[in-house]
Amino acid sequence: MPIHRLHESHDLRSKILPAELLSLFNDRFIRSCDLIEEYIFRLALRVVRQAGLVAPLAKGGTATEIAIGAGLDPLAGPWLTDWLLRLLTERGVLLCEDGIPARFQISNPLPDLDPVEIEQMQASHDATALPSFQLATLAAEGYPQVMRGESSGESILFTADRIAAWAAYFSNKNPLYAISNEIGARAVQAHFPHPRGTVLEIGGGFGSGAMALLDRFDEAGAATRINNYHFTEYSPIFLRRGQRALMSRPNARGHITCARLDMNRPFTEAHIEPASLSVVYGVNTLHVAHDLAFTLREIYTALAPGGLIAASECMRPFPAQTVYVEFIFALLASFRSPALQAAWRPNGGFLTPEQWIEAFKTAGFKDSFVWPDIFNIRDHYPAFVVAAVGATRP
Repeated sequence: MPIHRLHESHDLRSKILPAELLSLFNDRFIRSCDLIEEYIFRLALRVVRQAGLVAPLAKGGTATEIAIGAGLDPLAGPWLTDWLLRLLTERGVLLCEDGIPARFQISNPLPDLDPVEIEQMQASHDATALPSFQLATLAAEGYPQVMRGESSGESILFTADRIAAWAAYFSNKNPLYAISNEIGARAVQAHFPHPRGTVLEIGGGFGSGAMALLDRFDEAGAATRINNYHFTEYSPIFLRRGQRALMSRPNARGHITCARLDMNRPFTEAHIEPASLSVVYGVNTLHVAHDLAFTLREIYTALAPGGLIAASECMRPFPAQTVYVEFIFALLASFRSPALQAAWRPNGGFLTPEQWIEAFKTAGFKDSFVWPDIFNIRDHYPAFVVAAVGATRP
């Protein structure tokens, strides 16, 4: 995840990050973070031009007014326009007049910057992170169609010929994604609530999060604490890929089970019994629940007393701040348009640490945590956006 200028002071890095994470946030990783942020910025500049936003931006207005001026779809257009314009404002190429809603205007001609140049730099620096760049490229190609209402993000991103791109992106070989799996695995190990228990993973995707967690417990000599690892995923294609990976593990039979679960439906429909679990876990999953309040209540019910909810999530450090990976996922209607909660779910996309804590509290959980300490880190590096959040059922 992006950490602007985190490489400038190793001493400060040592002060604000847990010692056990320092090796993960090394100079090689941080350089890749800087490059992917620059790449997304340059793709966003291209999309703004392709979507016809330059002319209405010259006049100025709210994101909705600018989207309407460009003739965009009244549903997808304003949301995506707002995200793009906030990113460009954060990068200093637009003027933004604070208000509800904010008003945007071009201050100087938009810079003409080539994304390919940055991709080539990444290829020379660390080619293992290129799947993140490639998926962003696929998303950028679809933006004008989605913004004009000509296609859906789902139909663009999840065609059969793009499953390989998703598999490469979600892989533990891709450092820009694997960091979430690693932080989540360490958080679960540190907070595992019972001597032995069952783990339910929701939205497990291609299985890389499960693989990282199980590897972590194996390496720590704690594998026997997990009686059963119940891997679930809603997408049949993703589920098959994840099941194939997990069932190749030497101790999989009798220890790992795989099934379909829709986190927007009662968990009992997937045969998850009340008070049966020690841990409910997800990596970059819970934020796409349609009604997060409902899903958290289902998780609460499924956990045994003392049980743990743990989620490794992209974190919005401050309200309204963009997070680079949103460029990809904002194409999806499910990402943009969840059920809102005024106190802690005011918008689609990722949540702030305060919003996660309030969400857990509202659902009845206690002892919430955010790890590493985004509250401290963001004051030094407001683009640090990866953390594990969790809480306990009383």
